Amino acid sequence: MIAEPVTRTRGWHLPALLFALVWLSCVWFGSWPFNPNNATRLFAAIAIAETGDARIDDFADMTIDKARFDGHFYMDKAPGITLMALPVVVATNLVTGESSSQVQRVSMGTGMDRFLTLRMRVAIAFSTALLTALAAVALLDLGTGITGNRAAGLFAALGFALGTPVWGWSTTLFGHAPVAALLVLAIWAIWRGTQGDARAPRRCAAIAGLSLGWAVVIEHGALLTALPVAIWALWRSRDLPLRTRLTLNGVAVAAGLAALIPLIAYNVLAFGTPFRLGYSGVVGFEGMQQGLFGLTYPKPDVLWEILFGARRGLLWVAPVLLLAPFGLVVLLRHRMTRDIGMLAAAGAIVALLYNASYIYWDGGNATGPRHALPAIAFLAIALAALWASADRWERWIGAGLLVASIAINLVIAASEILAPAAIADPLRDHIWPRMFLGGQFRTIPNVFWGWSPWSGLYLYLTLAAAIVGVAVAHQLRTIRD
Repeated sequence: MIAEPVTRTRGWHLPALLFALVWLSCVWFGSWPFNPNNATRLFAAIAIAETGDARIDDFADMTIDKARFDGHFYMDKAPGITLMALPVVVATNLVTGESSSQVQRVSMGTGMDRFLTLRMRVAIAFSTALLTALAAVALLDLGTGITGNRAAGLFAALGFALGTPVWGWSTTLFGHAPVAALLVLAIWAIWRGTQGDARAPRRCAAIAGLSLGWAVVIEHGALLTALPVAIWALWRSRDLPLRTRLTLNGVAVAAGLAALIPLIAYNVLAFGTPFRLGYSGVVGFEGMQQGLFGLTYPKPDVLWEILFGARRGLLWVAPVLLLAPFGLVVLLRHRMTRDIGMLAAAGAIVALLYNASYIYWDGGNATGPRHALPAIAFLAIALAALWASADRWERWIGAGLLVASIAINLVIAASEILAPAAIADPLRDHIWPRMFLGGQFRTIPNVFWGWSPWSGLYLYLTLAAAIVGVAVAHQLRTIRD
């Protein structure tokens, strides 16, 4: 049974250790910097940092992901991740005393590989990895609060951050994992800000608005998945005094609009107008001309592949999400959590239908359905409810699925989140036998310190085990006290 929801959870030790574990797990491993999605975002950040211009003409031959306007090339993505990477690129250039003009600008060149890898890994540490770690802590608090069970919150947090491809995509500069993390942060802030004893409702409203606004700056399609969250916020605040409600809604809207200012500034810098998007000038992907930038209507066969297909199926790479529908039922059955259950169900459905409507739904080189990652933000909430209501044997099953999911995603994050598009079953035919067993890792020790890939993996496992050990010891001491 779900216990009476609580509004305050005690102790900072477990949240801090959870943050450390998730952040370490995301920064320890890394993807290939010359992947077009990584590269085009980095090229734009480098161009702005070094020249003050968003044109990537000097790098255009090194990526297929680009837009063309008036004879010049630009990044063809929403600029959120690039803008987060920009100060990191500036700082790294200052510390190293090196700019891209000092290396040979050729695709897969050794000098350029080293140059991009360093800046990509530092940018990830302060963007995608940071947001995922913060979202895990928020889910710990949210799951604990709505169930009255801290283990339930921890189950949801670990399931979200390490038991799904959110982990692997947080080792990249792709926008999907950050959007999922920002949705979690917005949901947490709205829930926290509408509790009866909330101490800082305006701060929570600002966090929610900033999170949803910045999610749209990272991926413009996040506007669709942010909509259920915004509607839920209005519902949650409906019983507040009118003046309070108007104040909180005004703060949230103002914060969301403030988050859009960097988007407008980038568009003006790049295109001379705030009303042009990079997507409108995409080169080489004719499908983007269909519907609205490649969005048409949901296809049932694509939806099936997104969930169950061997090539991109979400449940193959995150079996712990098999429990989510049962958790949704639990949320919907209880009066105190029914609105959260409706949000979780609606948000997940919107995210999945969005992916099923996209012409490039499979994401090219990818492991799992990368465009469906925002659905995990909503489904993870249901994991907390499932754990809180489960009996002893059901928890054993849940724990087994979580361990299996973390193991699968460790293999993916350590070896290959960007599986080749042509492989029918990436996990079993490529990632496990060729990449993981072949020791094809990109860990901090082997990339930067010259260690062997296996040594880098062993050191990660040692550090992760130490964090988990400290957390367990602290919890046991708390129970004894």
